[in-house]
Amino acid sequence: MVLFEKDKLQIICFQGYGTNERLHLRGRALEDERIDLQQKGFFSLLWNTYKRFETDEVKNTTIRIKIGSAITLKTETNTNGYYLLTETLNDLSRFANVEGWLPMEASFAAENLNGSINDNNRFPGEMLIPCTDSDYGVISDIDDTILHTGVVSSLKWRVLVNTFFKRAVSRTALEGTPAFYHKLHRGRSGKKSNPIFYVSHSPWNLYRYLELFLKTNNFPKGPILLRSISSFRARNRKSSAPQKQHEIMNILDTYPKLSFILIGDSGERDGDIYKEIAKAYPKQIKAIYLRSVNDAKRIERVKELFVGFNQIPFLLVGQTEEAEHHAKQHGFIG
Repeated sequence: MVLFEKDKLQIICFQGYGTNERLHLRGRALEDERIDLQQKGFFSLLWNTYKRFETDEVKNTTIRIKIGSAITLKTETNTNGYYLLTETLNDLSRFANVEGWLPMEASFAAENLNGSINDNNRFPGEMLIPCTDSDYGVISDIDDTILHTGVVSSLKWRVLVNTFFKRAVSRTALEGTPAFYHKLHRGRSGKKSNPIFYVSHSPWNLYRYLELFLKTNNFPKGPILLRSISSFRARNRKSSAPQKQHEIMNILDTYPKLSFILIGDSGERDGDIYKEIAKAYPKQIKAIYLRSVNDAKRIERVKELFVGFNQIPFLLVGQTEEAEHHAKQHGFIG
């Protein structure tokens, strides 16, 4: 019997995105804490949350990315175990399915790592290449936009309770959002595969939790873009734009010929970020929807923020059906 058996090593491949000629991939190499997202009970949920944030990273090691049978790329993890691979290639779409998802496989390149490797050193990943006939794309926030988190609660206590003590499978989406997102995904004809990107201020530690929430509630599959814990230190620097803003701008730069609908909420800074982006990319933003949170001052602030802003359709949404009606009026959905 082995006491205190060392955790095996794993690679978490975050869903990436790219084009026929360029890929943009992220992931993280960690010790496998064997977190059971289905587990119930107060102490089990608390322990799982602790393990999500108390991570043991596999630092400064080489990761192989294999696409098809002919393409193998290499990248390095940083001191926090993350890797980022941006590469220019040719004809990547030939590996993708009809929805634009390109499968791949990650593995550890080094054989002398400090610990055994999970899953025979084969870790699946995916990258989205939007279909060339897409009508538009959607970039959506998660917190209080499709998932109630309570970001405007006093001292953020509801955020803590919802994140630490509720399972992903037991959390429900805001009313009507999965069906609305599927309509946006299918477009006006009902036959498209418009790409959907989920962008949040949440840390990458919650990636699998949020991925399970989206799957359980039947949202259209799309890349989930979060941020590292270290980026929280830069959050309040006035000279630094929020990480969410950088992520959205990178998506827009990656697909300069594709227009987007931006969806968020009035709770924090979505209004400010989306307005700035709309000014910088006026030809790529089709509409902005912001869901009203239960805070009169924040709602009033957002209304004032968009006074006189008539370049792009904007709607402050109380119920999902309001956004759906607006989208139908403007020909985004059938």
